[in-house]
Amino acid sequence: MALALAAPHRDAVAAGERAVAAGGNAIDAALAAAVMLTVVYPHQCALGGDLVALVRSPDGATTAVVAAGTAPRAIDRASATWAAVPRQGAHAVTVPGIVAGWLELARLGSRLPLGAAFGDAAGVADDGTPVSAGLERALRARRAAVLADPGLRAVFAPGGEPLARGALLRQPALGATLRRLAADPRDAYEGDTARALVGTLRARGGAHTLADFADYRPETSPAVTREVAGGAWSVAPPPSVGPVLIGVARAAAHAGGEPAPARVLEASLLGVAARAAHLGDPRSGGADLEALLRLDAAPAAGRAEPRAAGDTVAVAAADDAGWGVTIVQSVFQSFGAGLLDPGTGVVLHNRGAAFSLDPASPARLAPGARPPHTLCPVIVHSAATTVVAGCQGGRAQPWILAQLVPAMTDAARPLADILARPRWVVGDVDLGHAELTLAAEPGVGAEVTAAARAAGLPVARLPARADAAGHVQVVRRRTGPAGPALEGASDPRADGASAVVPPRVRHPEEEK
Repeated sequence: MALALAAPHRDAVAAGERAVAAGGNAIDAALAAAVMLTVVYPHQCALGGDLVALVRSPDGATTAVVAAGTAPRAIDRASATWAAVPRQGAHAVTVPGIVAGWLELARLGSRLPLGAAFGDAAGVADDGTPVSAGLERALRARRAAVLADPGLRAVFAPGGEPLARGALLRQPALGATLRRLAADPRDAYEGDTARALVGTLRARGGAHTLADFADYRPETSPAVTREVAGGAWSVAPPPSVGPVLIGVARAAAHAGGEPAPARVLEASLLGVAARAAHLGDPRSGGADLEALLRLDAAPAAGRAEPRAAGDTVAVAAADDAGWGVTIVQSVFQSFGAGLLDPGTGVVLHNRGAAFSLDPASPARLAPGARPPHTLCPVIVHSAATTVVAGCQGGRAQPWILAQLVPAMTDAARPLADILARPRWVVGDVDLGHAELTLAAEPGVGAEVTAAARAAGLPVARLPARADAAGHVQVVRRRTGPAGPALEGASDPRADGASAVVPPRVRHPEEEK
């Protein structure tokens, strides 16, 4: 089987290649990479985080897996005296959905046991991995939080200061947890791992119970799919922000090719308002899918969310059998809630910080509710190409992808060239600004900055390629007379790589 894979760390790509060598397909390769990333990129994703993914099967169906964590049942009592939802600490932690999401993805069509991916990652956690440039940047940016938490400090600052690039990061407690999960992944929700996490959260004041963990299940459903400029764009449903991406792509679409950059910005500003007005958890009455797709804007201002620098990873894979998968997983803010459980080595996310205490908000906090989610995988299919993509980028993920994906659907455009283009994002607190601002990398065209100023947005210049502009991972399957052709690319802003694995040659003795 031939396969293309892209991920933000080379060790994750290598794990995916090993899965293919063992007989795996695109789902197996993506899962192997995704599990490995919790070891080698722990500032961006962890066993204590969430996942949103899309799977396109050879029969052409695209399925969404939304493994977004839920608020504890007792959160009402805990929040009765709050003035605002905490940004850090135990109360910012929802039940982590990532392991349940992996299990669901495996059920949709994997060839290999998921335990193999856990075992591979456990070995790297035990032996150690060099600190990457991205992890070093996150350790510097979140130095105070890392040093304040005993669990984080012991792993990431064992000598009293955060580890520097190239230093060996060893995580023996995480390795032991991964080996438990290799034997039984539900241990994360019903076994020793769950008991340890609940114990740590409750010791820090959390309202979590073992029942909250044991009862957690991800949501699997047909993807939300709409036609945009001759292609079928598929995203995950709310609480994922994916429908806003489709809304922006439709509003900016140009039949003759790529949309004008200024049109993408104008549509993105509508998306900012639509997200604030209509994105939440449909299961608790807090979302309006059609309004998000239409980019309906309400007078409500966007909610301020915690700054999320290096919050997310994406993995993209496709094979020549027709499978395509994009997994986006996250701890939200770098190092999540600022908590690492010492017994398990698990970093806990802070997705709960995106809830609102306003009972009229679509993001209102409620027992068992899921917060609005920034994770935004996308698959675009046409007769000529299938593009499978995802990115890091916090609330800016729809605007980042809307700038790039239309060009990716053109089979003649090299993916690496598209990822290298200068990008812009819009945001406020998440980008370190007090008000909605356009942040532009060097080289962003004057038409974009002029459109921003015309809309009343301040313009901030990023000094170079920046993490804030996103880490995009993409693979593309092209259809031609000689059969499918596969390619991939990894964002130059991350520490990643892409690989195209050729079909394995079977020796005659293997056929016996």
